[in-house]
Amino acid sequence: MSAADAATVGRIEARKLTRTFRRNGTTFDALAGVSVNVEPGSLTALLGPSGCGKTTLLRCIAGFDVPDSGEVLVSGRRLVGPGVFVKPEHRRVGIVPQDGALFAHLTVAENVGFGVARPERARRVAECLELVELSEFGDARPAELSGGQQQRVAVARALAPRPDVLLLDEPFSALDAGLRARVRADIAGVLRTAGISSLLVTHDQDEALSMADAIAVMFDGSVHQFGSPDELYRLPGSLRIARFLGETNELPGHVTGDVVTTALGALPLNPWLGTRLTGSVTAAVRPEQLRISPSGGVMATVEHVAYYGHDGTFDVIIGDHVRVTGRSSALLLPDIGAVVGLDVVGPVLAYASA
Repeated sequence: MSAADAATVGRIEARKLTRTFRRNGTTFDALAGVSVNVEPGSLTALLGPSGCGKTTLLRCIAGFDVPDSGEVLVSGRRLVGPGVFVKPEHRRVGIVPQDGALFAHLTVAENVGFGVARPERARRVAECLELVELSEFGDARPAELSGGQQQRVAVARALAPRPDVLLLDEPFSALDAGLRARVRADIAGVLRTAGISSLLVTHDQDEALSMADAIAVMFDGSVHQFGSPDELYRLPGSLRIARFLGETNELPGHVTGDVVTTALGALPLNPWLGTRLTGSVTAAVRPEQLRISPSGGVMATVEHVAYYGHDGTFDVIIGDHVRVTGRSSALLLPDIGAVVGLDVVGPVLAYASA
């Protein structure tokens, strides 16, 4: 294998994919010219609300659906394109479905070894069970495992045939909230240890932000922004993306230079926005940017407090009608009815008013 070929192993390239469906007598574009690249060895999340096209994109890459136009390449090999369609079983693409889809009548080891050639089956099963830390459960049935263990078996089974890439379709949605955070951290560690390129479909912002190296935010069959979790959270390209990637306080404001003036005072703009906006805007301030200031700031009255154990939120009223929400350590939450000063930490976002 040449150095150029080696550099493409594990790369997923979707190029200008379109897919149109007909429903109730009307047509709609599930994919409208979508392009996404997953770098070798990385984990990329497709993040968006239900119906945005992310599962359709995953199915086109897997070979379970045929796009109307566009190309799919994996490891530099064209799987879909003009006159080309490689069947799913020949794509070297591993799949982890939403519910794990384990065979109830087979043991864990038999599930993992399903589809692996007999000469290397025992060794490969042992390797994959060790990778997901379930070596002692090889003789168990899926029903004897917890939900999180079952998902780890599903990942081991997908990795066993040595695919070039792995596709995960909402793999944690059936788990309860407490288990979900722990299992997704475990799975992210497994995938990075395995060094396999992965594409994760999710509508859970926390899941995408905590697991992925890169995120493609999708709405209405299109990718609206692509970047690292940090970049997308700090610098969302539109108010719609800012809302989707976390909570925001939206305030009318006026931009002059690199400052936006709002009910929270004169606030510095993120540098990337400072030269692009002027006049009336909608300012977006994250709740964690609000701090209760013992030395003054904008005065506000605490209207409501919500306690979540590790942290909490507080709703305050500025003047007669401007309501904003802050987030802080649970140890620093103010009392309802208290009059407090508010400061804003860091630069804020602003977008042209509709």
